[in-house]
Amino acid sequence: METVRLEFDGGQGAKLAARLDLPNEPPRAYALFAHCFTCSKDLNATRRIAAALSAKGIAVLRFDFTGLGSSQGEFASTNFSSNIADLVRAAAHLRDNYQAPSLLIGHSLGGAAVLAAAREIPEVKAVATIGAPADAGHVIHNFSADLDRIKTDGKAEVSLGGRQFTIEKQFLDDLEQSSLKECIAGLKRALLILHSPVDQTVGIDNASEIFMAARHPKSFISLDHADHLLTGDEDARFVANTIAAWSERYVGAVKADGDAAAGEHTGVTVSETGNGKFQNLVRAGSHRFFADEPKPYGGTDTGPSPYDFLSIALGACTTMTLRMYADHKNYDIGRFSVAIDHEKIHAKDCMDCSEEVRSSPGKIDRFHRRITVAEDIDAEMQAKLLTIADKCPVHKTLHSVAAVTTELRAGGK
Repeated sequence: METVRLEFDGGQGAKLAARLDLPNEPPRAYALFAHCFTCSKDLNATRRIAAALSAKGIAVLRFDFTGLGSSQGEFASTNFSSNIADLVRAAAHLRDNYQAPSLLIGHSLGGAAVLAAAREIPEVKAVATIGAPADAGHVIHNFSADLDRIKTDGKAEVSLGGRQFTIEKQFLDDLEQSSLKECIAGLKRALLILHSPVDQTVGIDNASEIFMAARHPKSFISLDHADHLLTGDEDARFVANTIAAWSERYVGAVKADGDAAAGEHTGVTVSETGNGKFQNLVRAGSHRFFADEPKPYGGTDTGPSPYDFLSIALGACTTMTLRMYADHKNYDIGRFSVAIDHEKIHAKDCMDCSEEVRSSPGKIDRFHRRITVAEDIDAEMQAKLLTIADKCPVHKTLHSVAAVTTELRAGGK
């Protein structure tokens, strides 16, 4: 897993600190994680769940809400609505720079926030909540002893989890105006509810209320002996593995905007990921993979280099051309494999090249191709196969004059 540090503007304009946990191969989906009330993206359970999901092929963006953790802004000026706005901005950042999230995950009040934010993120296919309240106002019990002071003075310092926070009256007013049951009933996404029957912070009855308010498809998983913050490693792993397995039905084959349907070819798109200096996400039809540079050249070595891709194209085209020829002639000679070495050399030093190439000024690209045939064949067959290999379309392209036309679109359009 690789973690990328990110920063983006939140709903109130403050810079929000984030981490994007990426799988070691192109993600099958992107998820957005909302942490619990007054917690942060770096809570042990949050980190464990993000790491486990990325190991399953899901990239996870976790961030600190305005005024919490490493994010800027004043916590006192935030409320449930601002949390939703932060989530929408986080989804927009993924959409603009990677791929819009198809999965939302929320822990505790973060679970309530993702239930409300889902309707504002059209690409979301599934939502998972962990120990979430059925009513955002449930958090008030954390500082119920200070309610009169908050209402009388307009704000008060309260102790939450051993830390001091300023809670303003506008926070209470915003909670009173929120209608989570409406959001749940109109979710129109697959919903997974994970809750512990011994949760002392948000009772199990909240899971029942969410489940009853939601429409199908909906699922409930009991977390048995887990506490509210999932402090046990095994509990966090179980949650992550459950979400990963459940979400495959809904987000495993999700396509980015503009992608082709499976099997339909509409060209190749190559986009920077922001991970490292050179990593790019390559979209070729329904396929996803990385292009990169080796570490000695400043890359992160998560995919082939551009010249490696040229060699791959030549090698694949060669084996495919030879296979078509062998099948057409009914030659039972086993499988082919091709090894390609690429280097830049002075044209005059290319002893295997034609006189025309050797007389070229400066350096040329030299692709040395070594073809291996599984079965032992005679010299005549070898000569035939070498002739056919030179008829490979990519081989011809590399030898011909090609035209590259370019246009530039500013502003990401």
